[in-house]
Amino acid sequence: MLIKYLQVFFISMLPLIELRGAIPLATAIGLSPLTAYGISIIGNMLPIPFIFLFAGKILHWGKDKPYIGKIFSFFLEKGYRAGRKLENKAGFGLYLALTLFVGIPLPGTGAWTGSLAACLLGINIKKGTVAVLAGVLLAGFIMITISLGALAMFNY
Repeated sequence: MLIKYLQVFFISMLPLIELRGAIPLATAIGLSPLTAYGISIIGNMLPIPFIFLFAGKILHWGKDKPYIGKIFSFFLEKGYRAGRKLENKAGFGLYLALTLFVGIPLPGTGAWTGSLAACLLGINIKKGTVAVLAGVLLAGFIMITISLGALAMFNY
């Protein structure tokens, strides 16, 4: 049983797959929906603080390096300006948009991508992490619902 838990946990940590792949796997291998949801949420959120902390530092580190400096500087400047403009226009709506971006389970819209976008836009780490967590909770709920529906159809 521990092997199943670890499989779900580590799959939910993978970029692009995240809990969108881990929850269907968990329901297919017989884990309870609540267990699948919990393990997937924890696994999916574990890398997010590291992305917030280190993505910006990597961009700042590379902005004065040869070959990559211009690209890194462009992302930093453009992202920061766009983030301030969005925050001034949208206010709290920016965090709601980030939550929905992460929460709608489509390819390329998970916690990894949302965290990288938030980092590029210069969004506050605490508020951004809460918005990503809310999105992951929403995506997990949607995936559990879809997985249980598909499982019920196959068992019917």
